[in-house]
Amino acid sequence: MNKQVCTFNLGDTLFGVDVPVIQEVLRPQAMTRVPLAPSVVRGLINLRGQILTAIDLRERLSMPPAPAGVEGMNLVVRLSEDTVSFLVDDVGEVLDLEAEQFEETPPTLSKALSEVTSGVYKLSDKLLLLLNVNAAAVPREEEPNFIPQPLNSSL
Repeated sequence: MNKQVCTFNLGDTLFGVDVPVIQEVLRPQAMTRVPLAPSVVRGLINLRGQILTAIDLRERLSMPPAPAGVEGMNLVVRLSEDTVSFLVDDVGEVLDLEAEQFEETPPTLSKALSEVTSGVYKLSDKLLLLLNVNAAAVPREEEPNFIPQPLNSSL
């Protein structure tokens, strides 16, 4: 059984998202920052009256920030109970992939990648990581920036 996926890039890594969950693809949108939100939440965007959370996939996957000059795109996807925008470097094409090309997620992927990957597709020249949009929309547990120290009573 064939599967249609829309491709996108984060740096040199090629990802795919199942076409049925994609609502639309947008150029960069004006965003409103959300105080005290996890670092993966870049902000909120207003899409024709619908307020969407914009998730920075580079941050979510522990990747370095996009290089200067990469404007990025918004990949708007429907989750089981919500709609979010994933910030990606570039959106590619829609591929029609065959089941024979599919492999389970390799154990050699980083923890951040394996948490959000449903499997991989072998293409002629590279691998395509299939993004699990529901998993990618959940921020990773972040390390606390501040660890309280006990007060020194001898001061």
